[in-house]
Amino acid sequence: MEEAHVAEILDGLRAFGANYTEFTTRFAGSLGLHSTDATALVEILYAEDKGAPLSPTRLSERLSLTTGATTNLLNRLERLGHIVRTREHTDRRVVTLRSSSQIEAPAREFFGPFYGNLQALVAQYPPEQVEQFENFLSHLRTSMTDLLADQS
Repeated sequence: MEEAHVAEILDGLRAFGANYTEFTTRFAGSLGLHSTDATALVEILYAEDKGAPLSPTRLSERLSLTTGATTNLLNRLERLGHIVRTREHTDRRVVTLRSSSQIEAPAREFFGPFYGNLQALVAQYPPEQVEQFENFLSHLRTSMTDLLADQS
């Protein structure tokens, strides 16, 4: 029985991942961007929303890109006016990536319906069940992070 549950969970996660990738690809298309550029932009926006803006190095790690490729990507996004690089840290060598004011509205408009649907879905479950799901996802993320680190 447990193996069937694992297979169902894996299938659901894979399908969600594929759908989310398609969604970000459509976001890229709406902005005339390559999908990798849009994924980077989404990562920057998401990190900002969480109150933990990214550095170029951290973005590079999240996207599995080389430093040079990330620099080229950031140059493109900056030229288009989608991001700005700031030096907010006391160590002025540290660069922080921020979304520009011109991209915030289109991003919120595009992702707003998804976020609204997610809020409505979460509201259908009791808080204890949502907390269990959050814990499961946290442990799953940690497990995958550890596995990836072991393979490095």
